Amino acid sequence: MAKNKQKVKKYRKPLNINIGMIIFSTVFIYVVVCVVMYFQSSPIVRYEVKEGSLASSNIYRGIALREETTVYSDHAGYINYYAREGEKVAKDDLVYIIDETGQLNQNLDNSNLGENALNPKELAEFRSEIVNFMHCFESTNFDSVYDFKYSLKNTVLKLSNSNMLDSVGSITSGNVNLCTSPLSGIVSYWVDGYETLTADGITEAIFDETNYQKNQLMGTELVAVQDPVYKLSTDENWSIVIPVEADRAQELLEEGYIKVRFLKNQYESWGQVFILPGIDGKTYLQLKFNNSMVTFTSDRYLDIELILNDEVGLKIPNSSIVEKEFFLIDEDFVITSGENGSECVIRQCYLEDGTISSEIIETDVYSYDSEEKVYYLDASILNAGDILHKPDSQETYTVSKRASLIGVYNMNKGYADFKEIMILYQNDEYAIVKANTRYGLNVYDYIVLEADSVIDDQFINE
Repeated sequence: MAKNKQKVKKYRKPLNINIGMIIFSTVFIYVVVCVVMYFQSSPIVRYEVKEGSLASSNIYRGIALREETTVYSDHAGYINYYAREGEKVAKDDLVYIIDETGQLNQNLDNSNLGENALNPKELAEFRSEIVNFMHCFESTNFDSVYDFKYSLKNTVLKLSNSNMLDSVGSITSGNVNLCTSPLSGIVSYWVDGYETLTADGITEAIFDETNYQKNQLMGTELVAVQDPVYKLSTDENWSIVIPVEADRAQELLEEGYIKVRFLKNQYESWGQVFILPGIDGKTYLQLKFNNSMVTFTSDRYLDIELILNDEVGLKIPNSSIVEKEFFLIDEDFVITSGENGSECVIRQCYLEDGTISSEIIETDVYSYDSEEKVYYLDASILNAGDILHKPDSQETYTVSKRASLIGVYNMNKGYADFKEIMILYQNDEYAIVKANTRYGLNVYDYIVLEADSVIDDQFINE
């Protein structure tokens, strides 16, 4: 007898949906949607407006041209300098002493010349030279250490030679020659062969300092007749010549005068601009000065910074700047109304029965042109062809004329609110805009960093 086969069916447990599962599913779906929307949309980044400036500057290395006269020795012997480098001497002032026999230094060493002390002015000169050297020293230009050494040595030269000069008459004979200056000017104890160089002789090779030699003229050394012993800068007017491109030179020429910062000591002065067509076909720019020549008598080459613009205002990134179009409305058709004193216009409208009436429309003003006497009103509130009424008058104005403004999106109120800006200066990254304008920005406002990431009046959730 066959056994009866029983078919076993698995009992399916009914799905038990409760309120917890519903809430969890809803939250999960919301999170997924938010994540997807986040990755599909560009994040809106805010930027805090702060005061700042843009210095459109360019650094050049130029050659200094001065009226320089090299003085040569009329005697052979050992030289002792009396005038300090950078000091102005008059004609026939004592500059140096020539000892033909060499006995002067030996006699002076055996004599008691007393002690020398620095007065406050001389001490201040030492401190100034040391501070300037510390701020300007660069390891790549180690030669400046030697210039600093000679500068300090010449600073004490006159002090040490003052007592020596008082003793020369009592311990020497006629073999000592007191040599005076043939002209008035600023004394320098170095030569480099460019003393007679003029602006019309500038070539590109002059700016190659590979073979440049600056010969320091040292005291107590043996000199021969017609050896250079010092030079005089005889005119306060001097200039710096820099190599530039031809089109750049024309741009700078339009400035007339350019503010120049000398990187050696951060001194600033205004130079008059001239273009030099070089004899080698290159273009050079000459900056003429009528002051500060004495400050740089120890330098032939100078690093300078041309400060072409130094506008101060609100500093904003260029990525925040946007252009927006507005309707131009005559000022006679814009009124102040409402509890908060907002600007409004009276617009013609039609009632349901077809009769003509008017309505007051509140609108934001984004700018005012005092010359044209027109307001810039939001194009999203008005429409082309709308007819506006003048208060207490039968005159009407048809909305049609448009114009654009440059501005940014302010996000202080939680939405993209256009604000006009007046750009004072702009470079590749930032713009300096005028502060405290009626319809513009204020310091510490928050604006949208990337203007193309929002649209007008878009709500912004940070």
